[in-house]
Amino acid sequence: MVVRAPGGPAAMEWIDVAPVAPGPGEVRVRHRAVGVNFIDVYYRSGLYSWPGSSLIPGAEAVGEVTELGPDVEGLRVGERVAYVTRFGAYCEERVLPARRLVKVPDGLADETVASVLLKGLTAQYLVNSSYRVERGDTVLVHAAAGGVGLILGQWLAALGATAIGTAGGPEKVAVARAHGYAHVVDYRNEDFVAAVDALTGGQGCAAVYDSVGADTWRGSLKCLRRRGMFVNFGQSSGMIAEFRLSDLAAHGSLSANRPVLFDYVEERTELVERAQDLFARLLDGTIRVRAPETHALTDAAMAHERLEGRLTTGSVVLTV
Repeated sequence: MVVRAPGGPAAMEWIDVAPVAPGPGEVRVRHRAVGVNFIDVYYRSGLYSWPGSSLIPGAEAVGEVTELGPDVEGLRVGERVAYVTRFGAYCEERVLPARRLVKVPDGLADETVASVLLKGLTAQYLVNSSYRVERGDTVLVHAAAGGVGLILGQWLAALGATAIGTAGGPEKVAVARAHGYAHVVDYRNEDFVAAVDALTGGQGCAAVYDSVGADTWRGSLKCLRRRGMFVNFGQSSGMIAEFRLSDLAAHGSLSANRPVLFDYVEERTELVERAQDLFARLLDGTIRVRAPETHALTDAAMAHERLEGRLTTGSVVLTV
């Protein structure tokens, strides 16, 4: 699925591309399931810059090893593997560096892993590295009924934190409540800043995890306790503008960061450790994921329309 110029969902075009053989340290993977994420939209639309004149979107996939290049160790043909990358996954098969692949344990379905790997690794580094959540912390999560949000709610509960979520509409509020959130604010009918103030007795939150961006960042800062942490890890409503360092001082010596998953999984050791943590929590039931909404890979445009229109709850997967 190739995009030749930035645009809307219809800019994606299904074409044939000649396969290449894996080189030294590389592996050919035949995809079984491909995850759909907002990062795919950001690249497709041109919000994120491209590495060349055309682009294959797609940041995560699960598949089977079909061919090994020279000097590859620790993998064999027929093994199930998964990966996260910035782009390139909307295809039937591809060649990747072996160091970017993680083995998928028995007991986890292809569609499950494709629906959760990028989002789950994101949740893992958010609660362990962007801000290390401690038992007893109160934390605010925007888009609590989204793919990352549903995982974060459960992870925070498992860590002994009190998770407050925001979601739009009664259905999404109910879904978030069923996934670890102690409180969920319907932002369509209630001021989330006032609600958080009431829920925390005016103390504010230790951290805010904000993937919405333009529509929420000002309110997010108001929801933090003194010396709290603002974590902006996405911009589904648009890029944050007019932010000033003095905004952090004005709200109580706050800290802020804008993390990107790929900087937390660049080193292979770190990638494997985070993936194993996620897989273990999925297997023992600490993290439960809903069956993803599925579409054929050739229907990627429809999947993007639904994602951008906020018509999805949880994750979306393209089957190959």
